[in-house]
Amino acid sequence: MCTGRCVRNAPMDNMNKWLSRISPEKRPLDEVINRTLDRQVKLAVTGLSRSGKTVFITSLVHQLLHGLEGTHLPFFNIVNSGRLRGTKAMQQPDMHIPAFRYDASIEQLCSDPPHWPTPTNGLSEIRLAIRYTSTNPLFKHVAPVSTLYVDIVDYPGEWLLDLPLLELDYAQWSKQIAEACSKEPRLRLSQEWREFMDTLDVTQPAKESQLRQASDLYTKFLKECERKEHNLSLLQPGRFTMPGELAGAPLLEFCPVLELPNKEYKENSMYAVMQKRYESYKEHVVKKFYTEHFSSFDRQIVLVDVLRAFNTGYATFTDMRDALNMVMRSFRYGKSGIMNRLFGLNIDKLLFAATKADHITPNQLPHLERFLQQMLVKSQNNAAFEGVTTETLALASVKCTQAAYTTFQDQRISCIKGVPVDSDTPIALFPGEVPTDIPPPEDWVDERFNFMEFKPPRIANVHSDVLPHIRLDRALEFLLGDKF
Repeated sequence: MCTGRCVRNAPMDNMNKWLSRISPEKRPLDEVINRTLDRQVKLAVTGLSRSGKTVFITSLVHQLLHGLEGTHLPFFNIVNSGRLRGTKAMQQPDMHIPAFRYDASIEQLCSDPPHWPTPTNGLSEIRLAIRYTSTNPLFKHVAPVSTLYVDIVDYPGEWLLDLPLLELDYAQWSKQIAEACSKEPRLRLSQEWREFMDTLDVTQPAKESQLRQASDLYTKFLKECERKEHNLSLLQPGRFTMPGELAGAPLLEFCPVLELPNKEYKENSMYAVMQKRYESYKEHVVKKFYTEHFSSFDRQIVLVDVLRAFNTGYATFTDMRDALNMVMRSFRYGKSGIMNRLFGLNIDKLLFAATKADHITPNQLPHLERFLQQMLVKSQNNAAFEGVTTETLALASVKCTQAAYTTFQDQRISCIKGVPVDSDTPIALFPGEVPTDIPPPEDWVDERFNFMEFKPPRIANVHSDVLPHIRLDRALEFLLGDKF
């Protein structure tokens, strides 16, 4: 017998009411229907700070907007099969979120001289409408031309690191930070903050001046950790180094404690006040951010700047690896289907991408992919266990070097040629080899790895020329190809 939840024979108005009622996030009805019919994709472009998210989104949008103008996407099936009818940037669905400034980013990339887009310092969003000729036997005769809407949200990588806090109370988080600060380089970098905390009795009544000084010194410590010579990734809370609209708010005036109280404390004690602010931060900043944005994604790409870790050392590598694996536990994974789309979306395709593939020679690309697999094997295994389709890919959102060759001792050696970020003169160099397995700590010696940073290439006319890339078409095919 058909119950109140059976809609197979229900009138359309009853179905619409039912869809609206069961939507867990109270999404607009047209969004629920689009997702149910595979006409909308929410893509999570995930990565830590300086992983290349803004450049990736800019290039992805540029490639799709110019999809009809050349052969720059040979492995994106909808393009090479001639079924793409065009792509257009549309008005974004969330009016309270600033628009992703594609125009400003592309202008920076194509200026004279070109330079990399300004890093993200807040939330932004862009929606693309991709029109194509359908091959679906159910629709191609009734509606031969279909539209897929792709929504992308950009955000500072620093904020991503807050997601794991949802699983930790204040005492657990403090213990975790204290343990990290007992080892180098955090032991040295946190000295000023630790010395100040040692002067405090956190069971005594809180003073605003002490709370402010403690949080200021802790923030100073985090900013030292992210400096280029250290390049540490696991910096929490993320809003301390990238506060956005919360700059100066009392909500950010707390920090972990080095030792938990060994005696009772009152509600007005420093420990109790910082504990309350930590929980408030989780509730009003982290949980709100996750619920409004990350909980609704159904496709994900994780960008990782592996070469940056090589240049800085083993401590940077392990910190980046631990931060990424910790963040990945915060996402929901599971096979996509109509029930998942209606009752709560789950990410069903996950791409791990090593960025800056143009900073190494082409024959090293398999090595870079292999290393990234080793680095994130735990996250990849967890996703695969949940039935998620995963893949690892080395790519360059914007290719800024060219392959070159030289001869050394009668042997032909692969090189790359580009303009370093601190120069205006092109150079050719052998960038070194990428190990396929993770070297032991003693092998991460100074100057073993030295992967150089390069300026963007010069583009004569952004309106007619397409940004050069490496394997971005393969990424598009993996993330979106099955939707057309």
